[in-house]
Amino acid sequence: MASWLNNNLRPALVITRRELKDQLRDWRIIIPIIMLTVFFPWLMNFTARQAVEFVESYGAPVVAERLVPFLLMVVGFFPVSISLVIALESFVGEKERRSIEPLLTSPLSNGQLYLGKLLAAVLTPLLASYLGISIYFVGVTRQVNWVPDPTLIVQILLLNTVQAFVMVSGAVVISSQATSVRAANLLASFIIIPMALLIQGESVVMFWGRYPVLWWAIAGLLVIAGLLIRSGLAHFNREELIGQELDTINLFWSWRVFLSELGGGVKSPLGWYRNIAGLVAGRMLVPISLTALLLIAATWIGTNQAKVFVLPPDLIQFGDIQDGMLRMPELINFYSVSGVGTVWLHNIRAIFLASILGIFSFGVLGMVVLMLPLVLIGYFMASLSTAGISPALFLTAFILPHGILEIPAMILAGGAILRLGARLASPAQGLGIGEAMLRGVADWCKVMLGLVVPMLLGAAILEVFVTPRVVQLLLGGN
Repeated sequence: MASWLNNNLRPALVITRRELKDQLRDWRIIIPIIMLTVFFPWLMNFTARQAVEFVESYGAPVVAERLVPFLLMVVGFFPVSISLVIALESFVGEKERRSIEPLLTSPLSNGQLYLGKLLAAVLTPLLASYLGISIYFVGVTRQVNWVPDPTLIVQILLLNTVQAFVMVSGAVVISSQATSVRAANLLASFIIIPMALLIQGESVVMFWGRYPVLWWAIAGLLVIAGLLIRSGLAHFNREELIGQELDTINLFWSWRVFLSELGGGVKSPLGWYRNIAGLVAGRMLVPISLTALLLIAATWIGTNQAKVFVLPPDLIQFGDIQDGMLRMPELINFYSVSGVGTVWLHNIRAIFLASILGIFSFGVLGMVVLMLPLVLIGYFMASLSTAGISPALFLTAFILPHGILEIPAMILAGGAILRLGARLASPAQGLGIGEAMLRGVADWCKVMLGLVVPMLLGAAILEVFVTPRVVQLLLGGN
């Protein structure tokens, strides 16, 4: 371990020290960061004091207790988002200033050079974040007498730390691949917008007071940060950084690469399906297995949540459930082609949403979307057991008829999403990041068009024409 640090990390720290000296010498960088870092916590202190006084005047102190931790998190997030410009300029900025050539011709390896730049880009935002949190924490403690739970403070610090690593590592990836600072700033929207949406989700969790959920957010962000760093290392190429002046959109080349990978070099439908079978049984075997395990874990999480969010007894009376299920075909437009289309398109939209989110998170957010239905299944399975419906009866009546196709389709879709994320994070093997992404999307399309979409159609037919009859048969006989 010590030899690895000497041979790899120490040379990277040379670059880190160089970058930090350049940042600290430039007053145009340091003064705005310090001013914003100091002013924003003061503004949040004022906001917290006004909010506490307002809600306490109406006898609702619990709102203030939930608001203050949220503002503490925002105070830490604000300097990171402002300091993102440092990370965006780490490579492409030096390239435009013509100061990157001596650095790239140094004896440092690509990994050492990249890690050095990454550490220098993340240290300043992190220090600014910690400074803002400290100022806000001292002020709000003195002004509103807020006594936090130490675990909550640890969660907020960890949350801001992993968010900083996600944002900065993503910005460094953009900086190493962009051809101009202008392009890098525009591409930064793919970092800022998802992180802003994440902050909104975390705010909902905090206002609900479900702080243990934040540990899941920390774990997910930690995985995404690690994958972003791996992706940057995998696709960083100093020769391309020096020689590439402008990226041009070559639609013909992109379409040709995509079709070549999609067809797999075969001309018959049977050969194409053999190609898909080889892909599923070979390169996708590990992500498919991981998806299956995650869906099982999602069901287990749902059953445990039934003990936390207990349904009122009057909502889960067996007689009411039985009457509702027996009348289900009349209440919903089942037993029709339009019903099949509605269910089929709904499932396709869910898979497409999971895939889009998976592209921006290396599969992590995509798996969250796929896990949500299984969480609900586990929740209702455990909740309905209190009304006299056994878990085996619930699964047999409500899930199994169409689940024999829908659940395998979800597993295959999850494997394709994870495989796509892995291709973006793995070494390019002579391919640029654009070509690697095109080929990964082509593999995703093969699995979706060849297996997932037809299986979802079959599952929709079963869900519309078979599942209601099975429910009526099993529940009507009790």
